[in-house]
Amino acid sequence: MIGQRSGTSDVSGAHFAFTDRWGGVSAVPYEELNLGGAVGDDPAAVRTNRELAAKSLGIDADRVVWMNQVHGNLVAEVDGPWTVPPFLPGAREPRHTPPVDGLVTATRGLALAVLTADCVPVLLADPVAGVVAAAHAGRPGMVAGIVPAAVDAMESLGADPSRIVARTGPAVCGRCYEVPEEMRADVAAVEPAAYAETSWGTPAVDVAAGVHAQLERLGVRHREQSPVCTRESADHFSYRRDRTTGRLAGYVWLD
Repeated sequence: MIGQRSGTSDVSGAHFAFTDRWGGVSAVPYEELNLGGAVGDDPAAVRTNRELAAKSLGIDADRVVWMNQVHGNLVAEVDGPWTVPPFLPGAREPRHTPPVDGLVTATRGLALAVLTADCVPVLLADPVAGVVAAAHAGRPGMVAGIVPAAVDAMESLGADPSRIVARTGPAVCGRCYEVPEEMRADVAAVEPAAYAETSWGTPAVDVAAGVHAQLERLGVRHREQSPVCTRESADHFSYRRDRTTGRLAGYVWLD
């Protein structure tokens, strides 16, 4: 389903959405609803997919802000889409799109988007303050502090962590994210909640658990985690499973 959507009736005006892989026009191995512009897919297909996803959500595709994600901890404040045309030959995203892994805005009706294919998409909203944020929390970004950085950026615009509603979308689970023992130890030294073991008994990292632990410490009490593991789900893209594959998207916006 395009734009698989999880709304919250208890938060007036805040919208959260996560896509699956179906309902688009991309060919194998990106079938069907690939929304990533840096994975080797036909740029025309990605443009069409982004238009289809936006239409299914009732938002304007031209009012969606995307990121040039680099597994870091930088957050950009935006008040509108980037002003150069997307998907120029050889480009990952529009020229001059900053290399960031978080976006924050106080502009209502502007949708922020995050791309993933195993990493944790983090969507945040404080409808009272009129502030939303989106963050790309892979293992490196979670360790580097992209989630605290996003919450801090929201606070600078008047958000209150006690009011922030957080949604994390489909991501690889701790039972499936195998890593070397040394890497698990390094991650757990920063975020103990991310320490995990695979279902086959080897060292693993649970990035979503780490993200939610960070949100809890930051005072974000209203949280919801998707039960979907991308590596296990044939309905979702997974880089760890398929390597060459598409990208899912999470969207957040305020009316």
